[in-house]
Amino acid sequence: MKKVILASGTALMLTMGAAPTQALAQEKTLTISVYAFAQDEFKQLVYDPFEKICGCKLVVETGNSVERLAKLEANKANPMVDMAVVSMADALAASRAGLTDKVDTAKLSNFNKLYDVAKDPNGDGMSVGYTFYATSIAYRSDKMKIESWADLLKPEYASHIAWPNVTTNQGPPALYMLGLALGKDTPDLAAPIEAVGEKKGEIVTFYEKSSQLVQLMQQEEIWAAPIGRFSWAPFTKLDMPIAWANPKEGQTGGMNVMVVTKGSKNRDLALQFMDFWLSTDTQTKLAEKLIDSPANKEVKLSDAIANNLTYGEETAKSLKLIPSAVALDNRAGWVKSWNEKVGQ
Repeated sequence: MKKVILASGTALMLTMGAAPTQALAQEKTLTISVYAFAQDEFKQLVYDPFEKICGCKLVVETGNSVERLAKLEANKANPMVDMAVVSMADALAASRAGLTDKVDTAKLSNFNKLYDVAKDPNGDGMSVGYTFYATSIAYRSDKMKIESWADLLKPEYASHIAWPNVTTNQGPPALYMLGLALGKDTPDLAAPIEAVGEKKGEIVTFYEKSSQLVQLMQQEEIWAAPIGRFSWAPFTKLDMPIAWANPKEGQTGGMNVMVVTKGSKNRDLALQFMDFWLSTDTQTKLAEKLIDSPANKEVKLSDAIANNLTYGEETAKSLKLIPSAVALDNRAGWVKSWNEKVGQ
C-alpha cells in the first residue's frame, strides 16, 4: 500500500511540476513598442514570421515617440514593454532616464552584417541601428540649380521653397546643413535660424508633414524643399523634372534604433526578435516594399528600389548626422530661437 501511495505521490508531483512548464510555454509573450508606420506590412514581413519561429505571442504597441517614451517612463518600476524602436536621440534620452540596458550584441548573429554607423549609434552600447535615411533637397531641376544648401535662400529661389518646421524630424538636420553652408557649425544653430528668419516673409510655408509637399510641388507653388529620403518616392511619380540634390556640404539624415528595456522579463526573446529583424532576409523584404532603408550591408537591391531608399555603404558613411547629445541638449534652445526669429 505504501508503495502505491508513494508512486501516486510521485506521479502527482510530476504532474504538478509539468503544469507550470506548459503554462509558461503558452504564456511566452514579447511586447514591443514601435512607430505606427506600415504596420500591415510589418505584420506580414516581420511579426507573423517571427511568431512562427519563436512559438511565442507578439504584442505590438504603437504611437508617436512622445507617447511611447512617456509610457516607458511611467512603467519604469515594472516594465510592460520588452524592446522598442526609437530615434537615436530618443534612445539616448531613454538611456539617460535609466529606461534601457546595454544590448548584448554577442547574441545578435547579424550584428557584424550592419554598417559601422549602425552598430553603436550613440557610442554607449545601448542601441543598435536598424534603418537610416538621408535628408537632402527635392527640387525642380528645370527651374533651379542646387549646388549648396545655401542656394535655397537665394533671392531668386526663396519665394519658391518650403522649409521644415524646427519641431519636425527634418527641421534641425536641414538647419544644421544650412549652417555648414554658411560656415557656422555651432550646436545652437543660431546662424541658420537667423538666415531662415530673414527670409520668412518669402518662404512659401514651414511644413509640418512631408505629405503636404507633393501637392505643393504639383501645383507649382514650390520648386524645392528639404525632405527625408523616405518621402522621395511620391515625387518621382509626378510628371515633372524633380531631382535629388547632392549639395557640396553633403547630406544629413537620421537613424532609427532598437533598444532593450531595463528590467525586461523577456530579454533573450527580445534579442532574438531584434536579430530576426536585422537579418539579411527580413531587411531585404522591408526594403523591397520601400518601408525601411536597410542597415544590413549584405542586402542587395535593384536600382529601381535603391533609388527610392537610402542605400549603400558609401551613402551610409557620408551622412552627417547630428549627434544625439547635441540634439537633446539643444532642442529647447532651438525651438526658443526659432519662435523668436521665425515664429509660426
